[in-house]
Amino acid sequence: MGNELIPPDGVEGIDLREALEERYLAYALSTIMHRALPDVRDGLKPVHRRLLYAMRLLKLDPGSGFKKCARVVGDVIGKYHPHGDQAVYDALVRLAQDFAQRYPLIEGQGNFGNVDGDGAAAMRYTEARMTDTAKRLLAGLDEDAVDFRETYDGEDKEPIVLPAGFPNLLANGSSGIAVGMATSIPPHNAYELCQASQHLIKNPNCEAEELLQFIQGPDFPTGGLLVTDQGATREAYLTGRGSFRVRSRWEREELDRGQWQIVVTEIPYQVQKSRLIEKIAELLIAKKLPLLDDIRDESAEDVRVVLVPRSRNVDPAILMESLFKLTDLENRFSLNMNVLSQGKVPMVMGVKQVLREWLDHRKEVLVRRSEYRLAQINHRLEVLEGYLVAYLNLDEVIRIIREEDDAKGTLIKTFELTDVQAEAILNMRLRSLRKLEELEIRKEHDKLSAEKDGLIKLLGSDARQWTNISKEIGEISKAYGPETDIGKRRTGFADAPEHDIVDIQQAMIEKEPITVIVSEKGWIRALKGHQAELGNLSFKQGDKLKLSFHAETTDKILLFSTGGKFFTLGADRLPGGRGHGEPIRLMVEMDEAQDIISAFVHKPGRKLLLASNEARGFVVLEDDLIANTRKGKQALNLTAPAEATLCVEASGDQVAVIGQNRKLLIFPLSQITQMTRGRGVRLQRYRDGDLSDIRTFKGDDGLTWMDASGRSFNRSLEELAEWCGERGQAGRLPPSGFPRSNKFGTPGL
Repeated sequence: MGNELIPPDGVEGIDLREALEERYLAYALSTIMHRALPDVRDGLKPVHRRLLYAMRLLKLDPGSGFKKCARVVGDVIGKYHPHGDQAVYDALVRLAQDFAQRYPLIEGQGNFGNVDGDGAAAMRYTEARMTDTAKRLLAGLDEDAVDFRETYDGEDKEPIVLPAGFPNLLANGSSGIAVGMATSIPPHNAYELCQASQHLIKNPNCEAEELLQFIQGPDFPTGGLLVTDQGATREAYLTGRGSFRVRSRWEREELDRGQWQIVVTEIPYQVQKSRLIEKIAELLIAKKLPLLDDIRDESAEDVRVVLVPRSRNVDPAILMESLFKLTDLENRFSLNMNVLSQGKVPMVMGVKQVLREWLDHRKEVLVRRSEYRLAQINHRLEVLEGYLVAYLNLDEVIRIIREEDDAKGTLIKTFELTDVQAEAILNMRLRSLRKLEELEIRKEHDKLSAEKDGLIKLLGSDARQWTNISKEIGEISKAYGPETDIGKRRTGFADAPEHDIVDIQQAMIEKEPITVIVSEKGWIRALKGHQAELGNLSFKQGDKLKLSFHAETTDKILLFSTGGKFFTLGADRLPGGRGHGEPIRLMVEMDEAQDIISAFVHKPGRKLLLASNEARGFVVLEDDLIANTRKGKQALNLTAPAEATLCVEASGDQVAVIGQNRKLLIFPLSQITQMTRGRGVRLQRYRDGDLSDIRTFKGDDGLTWMDASGRSFNRSLEELAEWCGERGQAGRLPPSGFPRSNKFGTPGL
């Protein structure tokens, strides 16, 4: 007790944790409700709604003159939105940018920024007014279509939501980051949304998939091409979460003398053109785009980015695929339809629920507007009936007004009028008296009575209300139809080209000659150029050259280990030749006890003959040996202490095998099984010793070998008849002149 701090008088102690939780929750809710998430009904955040409402009060209709943006922003922050003027102006600018909004809600005059990412001019220089689309969103605001609330200072009123005579949420999209949640909705085509909405009105219980017959996918203001995956698109629209792949639209443009260039005319949504070109230029300088020679921006009003290929033999599709892989010429736009339902509850909705809530809102607006109009008609009919009484008894009415002290009370008593009628008669101007003809009054009365009947029927019938809404939506789809400039779809569709990923990866490597060096202790490096003299090479102490061969940086290098495994390395990834290179064991997952038997350049389509020291082996397709991971690919299965010892090209039709026991055997290559993995078959039988060497050859060409002094020998199959036999035999001592090393002097792979 003695250690407790007692707060001074007038200060109340509170729990810090509770206080922080309460305040942070209030902040989070404020951000979610009043800043970051749009209302599903009108698709607007509070700042956008307040901007449009302020512009309406300033009478900035589509047909009127422009007013300075500073005036609009001043009204918004002064009356409705107590935040920074720059934030409000940024929101206004975005509503006016035709590359940011599919259907701009504000028409700007002056510099409103561009697709390069340049900002707008200051608000004192720019002017604005509303577009027809904004007018549709506001239509009916004066007819009690929506509820109003007090502004932040209690001096004014503002709408809670707009009547939304346009499917704005999906048509213009929205994005925002709240606290613990975010929203990302791409723009869509208004005509397609209207078609889907009309289908939903006719079939309220339809499956969400049916709406996707009409809504083909996002329709971005900057165009581009959607690379569609029907399953993923369906899932995204049904759940409200997913993503879309958008790539640039391009075409090949022919030039003189067989030259050509690629012209990009549309780039993905929200990609800054200047930044995109900078990124491609950086990749060019870093030699990451060997197929590309130059990039130029020739854009004026329209986008025109020119890509010049390294040579006319380049495949334009492969060039573009490499650019799509490395740059924002292809982009992903996420779909996360996290919106405020009824303006209160944040939730992720599928496309059907979004349209359903918009339609229900439109129905509520229709009912409220109809009731408002009905009340106006009833009031006017009451006044007209009073006028009729006044017209029929004009002299008496004038006498009462001139002579009676309580003219209003006397009129009500004399002619059995209502208060409203008496007030209307007393407020009538003298000049109206001559125009006040019974025929005109009756004509207006009949017309309003007919309208009243129609409204009563409309309010009494659910079906009539939906028919009316469907008709309104039909008018929208006509105004934003595919034949109109603003309505025609801008984003096209494309299937992802079926280019092999290997081709694309190859296209990203600069092709240069190299010489690959492998040392006895398993170190690898690549010298620039095709080196002939390797005598000056330095190695670590106790190490020396094992093998070397020429390659290109675009090649794949295959390594065969004593464990019967193949490993694949990209020639462009090999360490440079300045030092001693790097141990192969660090580059691949090879067992410490194992070693490299051979290394060679991968040649697609080739066949190899693999063999162990026990003279077991098989033929394998080289393409089946490519390993995509560091772990490599097991080919020859071995039982310790057996090891893999040979890997030779399986060409021709005959095989010559010689063992350490100096026995030679020749048999047809067709007797060796072709497999992808296994122990293989017996090639030659020994009592003692292991396999020494193998060579495959064409029978017609005969068998060739080289002796220790480099002399070449050739023997035809007839001359070698006594050594020809069947696979698995022991063989016999080789002909005279065969090297004592028991090796054919086989050239490398």
